Amino acid sequence: MTTIKEHSSTTTGKLSLAQILEIVATGAGSQLRFTAYDGSTAGPDDATMGLNLLTPRGTTYLVTAPGELGLARAYVSGDMELDGVHPGDPYPLLKALTYTLDFKRPSPRVLTNIIRSIGFDRLQPVAPPPQEALPRWRRIVEGFRHSKSRDAGAIHYHYDVSNRFYELMLDPSMAYSCALYPTADATVAEAQENKFRLIFDKLRLQPGDRLLDIGCGWGGMIRYAARRGVHVIGVTLSAEQAKWARKAVQDDGLSELAEVRHCDYRDIREAGFDAVSSIGLTEHIGVGQYPAYFGFVKSKLRVGGMLLNHCITRPDNRTKFDADPFLDRYVFPDGELTGSGRIITEIQDVGLEVLHEENIRHHYEMTLRDWCRNLVARWDEAVAEVGLTTAKIWGMYLAGSRLGFEHNVIQLHQVLATKLADRGIDTGLPLRPWWRP
Repeated sequence: MTTIKEHSSTTTGKLSLAQILEIVATGAGSQLRFTAYDGSTAGPDDATMGLNLLTPRGTTYLVTAPGELGLARAYVSGDMELDGVHPGDPYPLLKALTYTLDFKRPSPRVLTNIIRSIGFDRLQPVAPPPQEALPRWRRIVEGFRHSKSRDAGAIHYHYDVSNRFYELMLDPSMAYSCALYPTADATVAEAQENKFRLIFDKLRLQPGDRLLDIGCGWGGMIRYAARRGVHVIGVTLSAEQAKWARKAVQDDGLSELAEVRHCDYRDIREAGFDAVSSIGLTEHIGVGQYPAYFGFVKSKLRVGGMLLNHCITRPDNRTKFDADPFLDRYVFPDGELTGSGRIITEIQDVGLEVLHEENIRHHYEMTLRDWCRNLVARWDEAVAEVGLTTAKIWGMYLAGSRLGFEHNVIQLHQVLATKLADRGIDTGLPLRPWWRP
């Protein structure tokens, strides 16, 4: 692995805490300014952004979990501050740390000097912040990975934060998935409406049709379809989402067309649906569960019925599925991502015919930008609702995810498929795409 360029001061001379923070955070000198509780500083005096190490415990977090997880622990616990950015949108600082500074891992010699400089007593691990989920190997007590009980726990961890908090961050539709911007200056509310319109049109839904929305969230797709005369069943593992969505359905006068169920999708007994929408769900179910999941979807569709799968993916199809440490411990426990090729393969392998796919990752970059803007604008109320620590975690998560989409670390793909008749007999679909992009 490439390491930072070594100087005698980094390998032999005693390092100040600010220098250690600079090395751990960026791997080398930078345009950021670093300060620490011992009064030391590093980096240019005129820097507009930086990190401030506040406590000895923060130092321990940095050296006992080098890299992203240690930095996250120090920040989440309040042992490190971000300077020059709002905690609801630390995107500029994260971009500098992650991309413009070309982070390199310190060499063993530099790491040895870091330990010598801070003292071996700082190597004694301390408990992580209480907001941190258990490591994967310890979650076995909650059930095997992607069992019904463990999936329910993971969904509760992420989605049952507070309905009011999500109201502050999202648009009025409460859509918590990638929007589709019709123009560069469209609002996130306009873009979410456009996303629902696109999915509705791709599925060729008509008044009187039956739609199953798996992972329905707060019911945005349910209400969009029901307002157009479609009968919809939506399912979510989040009790808070189900509660909010049911009230929204009732308030909109859609109860005769739309039903929201708080249950595992595997408990749905009805079949013969004209369409299934799966918006932001496959990130949670586990790559190993794809054959069973898409087989389940196929069993719920009538012949000629349509599936729209909308989910975050990796830019390749290698076998590394797990989320990074920060996301796994603080945001999406047990989340797994793979490439669009793997998803398409699994859909095809259960016998569904893939008709179309598209990557809309830049739209998620814009969606996350707008969610951060909402969070910043309503920061005081958000902090009052969920506490400063949780609000900080979400600001970090949203801004970091924006960077991921911007730099093609992650993507967002929509895949459209249909259930064929026996022997692939034509089911009457148009010869060319029938929707407006």
